Amino acid sequence: MKLGFVGLGKMGANMVRRLLADGHEVVAWARGPDSVREAVSEGAVGATSLEDVTRQLAPPRVVWLMIPAGDPVESSIAALRPFLSSGDVVIDGGNSRFSDSARRAGELAKNGIGFLDAGTSGGIWGLKNGYCLMVGGRPQDFRLAEPIFKTLAPPDGYAHVGAPGAGHFVKMVHNAVEYAMLQGYGEGFEMLQASGYDLDLLAVARLWTHASVVRSWLLDLLVLALEGDPKLAAIRGFVQDSGEGRWTLHEAIERSVPMPALADALFARFTSRQAESFSAKVIAALRNQFGGHAVTPEK
Repeated sequence: MKLGFVGLGKMGANMVRRLLADGHEVVAWARGPDSVREAVSEGAVGATSLEDVTRQLAPPRVVWLMIPAGDPVESSIAALRPFLSSGDVVIDGGNSRFSDSARRAGELAKNGIGFLDAGTSGGIWGLKNGYCLMVGGRPQDFRLAEPIFKTLAPPDGYAHVGAPGAGHFVKMVHNAVEYAMLQGYGEGFEMLQASGYDLDLLAVARLWTHASVVRSWLLDLLVLALEGDPKLAAIRGFVQDSGEGRWTLHEAIERSVPMPALADALFARFTSRQAESFSAKVIAALRNQFGGHAVTPEK
């Protein structure tokens, strides 16, 4: 089928490549003209603006947004809206907050325009392996766009999970699980490093990928990382977060759902960004005051 695609970053460009390889016609646009030219060189049709994207599509139009959450999505939908008609569908494949997606779906529905929130997992490996797609929205909009999902996902790798907002809710919780898994691997390998046994961490990681109950694709990726840098010496222990962990924890509090593993993993990321911990200074000062415990002076 023919679709518009907005956003040609690392994931977006690979998604366009996968769509083109399966015979879809893609009208591509991004803020960076170089990325549009590259997509055109690989078989896409270039567009000069969001309006131009819609102009090159016949109704019912389908436009996929693969751009950062927040204002970029908000402003892009606002810019597209005057050029869309009843029956057209906008897909947000980024990591928008589920409540924003539900609101956007309701606003577009007033003009008969469909909206699908497609939680997308697979990262830079999606071109080769496919993407796991968690799609929320109206059933009729899902059916219209389903040929796209079939191409982007591996077999059994996509599903209509519920009403508008459900796709991004499922993806939000997916990422919360990822937080806890990453923290578990991180703590485990730090313990191995501190064992005193001079363990070969790469050998252990490889070992655990075979029949172990903790084997996973994440562990496979750790093997790749350790093959390139066995001590991870070139990597600073600074871990960013993109919002989904915070959103999930907020929703867990609102629903009284205990998620201590997520909370610990999220706060560990905050700790990784501190050059100096003021709370640790307070604790050291207090131990010195009540017990005369030694303090380490600043260098």
